[in-house]
Amino acid sequence: MTQGNMGPGAHGQPGGAPPGVGGRPGQMTAVMRAVAQQAGPKVLRIGVVQGGRVIEERIIKQRGTVTVGQSEKAVFVIPATTVPAQFKLFELIGNDYYLNFLDGMGGRVALATGISDLAGLRGQAKRANVSGANAYQVRLTEEARGKVIVGDTTFLFQFVAPPPPQPRPQLPLAVKGGLASQIDWDLTIIAAFSFLLHFGIIGAMYSDWMDPIVTDEFNVQALVDLTKNVPPPQIETPAETSTAPAASATAASTAQASKAAGKSGPVSDKQAAALAAQAEQMQMQMLAAFGGNTAVQGALNRSDIPPADLSGAAASNSGVNNAGGDLHLGTAGGGTVRPGSAGGGLAGIGNSGGGGGGGAGKEQAVKGPTGDAQIGATTASVPVSDAERVVAGLRPRFRNCYNKGLAQDPGMAGGVTIVTKVAPNGEVTAADASNNSGLSPDVVACIQRVVKNAQFTGPGGSGSTINIPIKFLQQH
Repeated sequence: MTQGNMGPGAHGQPGGAPPGVGGRPGQMTAVMRAVAQQAGPKVLRIGVVQGGRVIEERIIKQRGTVTVGQSEKAVFVIPATTVPAQFKLFELIGNDYYLNFLDGMGGRVALATGISDLAGLRGQAKRANVSGANAYQVRLTEEARGKVIVGDTTFLFQFVAPPPPQPRPQLPLAVKGGLASQIDWDLTIIAAFSFLLHFGIIGAMYSDWMDPIVTDEFNVQALVDLTKNVPPPQIETPAETSTAPAASATAASTAQASKAAGKSGPVSDKQAAALAAQAEQMQMQMLAAFGGNTAVQGALNRSDIPPADLSGAAASNSGVNNAGGDLHLGTAGGGTVRPGSAGGGLAGIGNSGGGGGGGAGKEQAVKGPTGDAQIGATTASVPVSDAERVVAGLRPRFRNCYNKGLAQDPGMAGGVTIVTKVAPNGEVTAADASNNSGLSPDVVACIQRVVKNAQFTGPGGSGSTINIPIKFLQQH
C-alpha cells in the first residue's frame, strides 16, 4: 500500500501531473506562468444595480478616484439628486482607497473589523468636505467589499487583481509581406519585354530613320524643273472698256495669250519674259485710257444728276455781280461784300451796307445760387470706429439737399443737428432733427433720409447715439 502511494500519481502521470501535461522538465512551470496574474496592488471592480438588475460592471484598471452623479463627466452617471453632480464615492488618497458616503446613503461594508452598516460606521468615520458636501470617510483595505445605495442605484464593489495586459494585435506574416511578395515577377518581366518590343516596332515604322537623305543639289534641281513646267498665267480681260485703244490692246494681248496657250510643251525663259512685258504694256494702256477724261466730265455724262439752269439765277436781283471790283449782293441780301485788304482774299468779308437784319445774340444760361455743407465735430454716446469717415462720405448728398432747397428759396442759409440712433449692428434706426435754424422742412427731411440710409460699424452693446452738426452756406 505504501509502495502504491509512492508510485505514480493519482492521475497516472509521474509526480501527480494533471492529464495533458507531460513529464518533460520545465513544462509545468510554463503552464503556471501562462496563467499567472499580474502582480501589483488590487483594483476596484464595481457593479451597478438598478431595478434589481445589474446594468453595468466595470473594472477600474487604472487606480483612481471613482465619481458618481448626474454630470456627464462622472465615471458612473446616475439619476440621483441627493448627491452632488460629481461625488467622489471611492476616493484614492495616496495609495489607499477611502469610501465617502452621506447621510442619505445606505448599505453594508465588510471591513477587517467585520461587517457593518453605513449607519453604524458614521460614529467611527471621520468627517471631510468631499465635492462640496460634508461627508463621512472610511478607509478601505484590499479585502474590503460591500454595497452602497445611492437613491435608486446600488453599487457593489470589491478589490480584485488587475487583469493581465492584452497582447498587442499583430497581422499575419502573409499580410505583413507587403505588395512585393504578391507580384508574379516572371509574368511581370515577360509583359515588360513584350511592351518594349511592340512599341519599339511601331515607333520605328512611324519614324524618319529610313527616309532618304535630301541634299541641297537635289533641292535646287527639283525647283528649276518645277519652274520650267509651270503653265503660262491666264490673263483676264476686263468686261467693259471705255476707249477703243484699250479694247484693241486687250484683244491683241488675248490673242497672243491664246496663241501661246495653244502651244504644247513647257514655256521657255524668253517666252515668259515676253509675256510679262506684254502684260505690263497692257496695264499702262488701260491706265492711259481711263485717265483721258476728267472726273467732272464723267459725272456730267451720267444721267443720275438733274440739269440746272444757272443763267436765271445770275440775271435775277438776288444774283451776285462784281461791278467795281466788289461782290454786290442782290436786293434780298442788302449788302456788299468786299475782299480783304491783305491779298484780296475772302478773309476780311464784312457787311458794309444795306438793310440786312442783324443776327440774334448768343444764348446764355443763368445758374441759380449753389451752396456747400460744412460738418462739425460729431459726438457719440458709445464710440463708433468709422463714424467720421461715414459722415464725411455723406457730405455730397447733404449738399444736394441744400441745392434743391436753394432752387425754391435762393436766400436760404442755416444749420441743423441730426441726432442719429445707431443699432448694435451698425444700422441707423432713427435720425431726428435738432437745433434747426434757417432751413426749410423739405431740406431737413432730405438730410434725415440721407442719414437714415447710412451704415456704420456695429458698436455692439445697446448701440450708440451720434450727434452730427451740419452748417449750410451759399457759395459766391
